[in-house]
Amino acid sequence: MGKEINLMANYPRTKRNTVERNRKKTAENRRIGRQFGKEFFDGSRDHGYGGYNYHSKYWQPVIPDFQKYYALTKESAVLDVGCAKGFMLYDMVTLIPGIQVKGIDVSEYAIANALKEIKSHCQVASATHLPFEDKSFDLIISITTLHNLERDDLAIALQEIERVTRKNSFITLDAYHDDEEKIRMGEWNLTAKTVMHVDEWKDFFKEVGYTGDYYWFIP
Repeated sequence: MGKEINLMANYPRTKRNTVERNRKKTAENRRIGRQFGKEFFDGSRDHGYGGYNYHSKYWQPVIPDFQKYYALTKESAVLDVGCAKGFMLYDMVTLIPGIQVKGIDVSEYAIANALKEIKSHCQVASATHLPFEDKSFDLIISITTLHNLERDDLAIALQEIERVTRKNSFITLDAYHDDEEKIRMGEWNLTAKTVMHVDEWKDFFKEVGYTGDYYWFIP
């Protein structure tokens, strides 16, 4: 198994009001959010992001950490599973000129509205059926995406990542260390279908054969 490492340390964090989120959250909000359409990305905050727009302050501080840790160069090939509108990939090709990138997302809306500079590198696809040959990428990244799958499908997605990478992978998942974090996660979570204690996640990785690196999202 890989390493627990916080490669998202330089991603800006905002203070989240989990209690207020929980007060407003309804089954209908969840249903709409899990469609990952316009309402999730650019609709009401009750359904998702409340406006998903590019800003260099988010990924540009993070890319150098990926670059250094995984020794990325213009010769590298990277896949983003759950790429949304391609913001991370755009910053990656900006900061590492010549690098080969691909992105997939289940959201037709997100791919249709991807940044024009990166759109040709992105496509609609599921993490459970990555449309690439074995060992196609040096690094596969998936940020706060895979937990939106049911457990059985998530296992398949992790095995797909294992199949398609030839070297490295890094994922982040909704998780908790203790009861306090579990309560906050329950208040905040809108779309995730699989949320576990960090130790349960590690056992799950061993069970399904995931050997890449990982870290956690905890509101």
